[in-house]
Amino acid sequence: MNTIRQIVLNRRPDGVPVAADFGLAEAPMPVPGAGEMLVKMRVCSLDPAIRGFLDDRPSYLPPVALGAPINGMSLGEVVASNNPDWPVGTLIRAMATWSDHYVIGADALGLEAVHPMPGNDLYHYMGALGPVGLTAWVGLFAVGQAKAGETVVISAAAGATGSTAGQIAKARGCTVIGLVGSPEKAQTIRELGFDAAIDYRATPDIAAEIAKAAPEGVDVYFDNVGGETLEAILPLMRLHGRVPVCGMIGQYNDADHPYGVKTLWQLVVNRIRMEGFITYDYPDVLEEAQRELDAWVAEGKLRPLANVRQGFETLPEAFIDLMSGRTIGKTLVLV
Repeated sequence: MNTIRQIVLNRRPDGVPVAADFGLAEAPMPVPGAGEMLVKMRVCSLDPAIRGFLDDRPSYLPPVALGAPINGMSLGEVVASNNPDWPVGTLIRAMATWSDHYVIGADALGLEAVHPMPGNDLYHYMGALGPVGLTAWVGLFAVGQAKAGETVVISAAAGATGSTAGQIAKARGCTVIGLVGSPEKAQTIRELGFDAAIDYRATPDIAAEIAKAAPEGVDVYFDNVGGETLEAILPLMRLHGRVPVCGMIGQYNDADHPYGVKTLWQLVVNRIRMEGFITYDYPDVLEEAQRELDAWVAEGKLRPLANVRQGFETLPEAFIDLMSGRTIGKTLVLV
């Protein structure tokens, strides 16, 4: 095989991405240099943060250039290696590109070996047993310092990270309230063990509904949305509450017109700590997090939710569905 397939950026999306924003291209098979590995993609992760990379503005990664392959997390198999630490046959996770084969070095962002537990589908190691689970764990416990007996609110609670965060908060003994956007999603998180599910589309006053479910206030708000939802929750936070900011999907499709949150004064009133985070800012806790996630799945306390597509060419469609709010659980493409 002398060529590879790539999904490239044809044009920068205006709002929710559409099919014409992406293209399927071929490129020469890359050759690993000194210390590098050639990796065959097995599972590609679709994440809302990718939307930010498609705009021509700074993010925690540089914007994707027009005509270049999209950046995203990938699980793959090393098929050629010039690095003895990463031999052929090793399964790895790393930030890569939407390419069915790609070359990375040992300095690739998020690079780690994957050791699947018997009986677990490989794709879960890109979801609840991989970056999604690690993100939920870090946000709740390293940043949010959630403790048994506390009340945790999670937005986008039927999504990949939200559904995982809710289950592991329950596993640690928290009361968990999930915010979702449809009756179907509300039913899903109730079945996962959430103590309350609030459909924000079905209520004119989301703050009042949260207050009913958490009459003594909120200790930790795991924020995946930002905007009006963040504005509504801040006045409900308890003294010394914590707000780990995982994402702000509410404005990813319209980053040129961010929502101005009017209740930030509550950070001072109740001495709330609000902190954005990236999972790999916390390398010292990832081994512990992985052990707990594996154990919770084995014990039945964590049920991974996955929305799985088949085929490399389905990547754009899967991403568009994700950014349109049509998915439940972690969106993944098997290659």
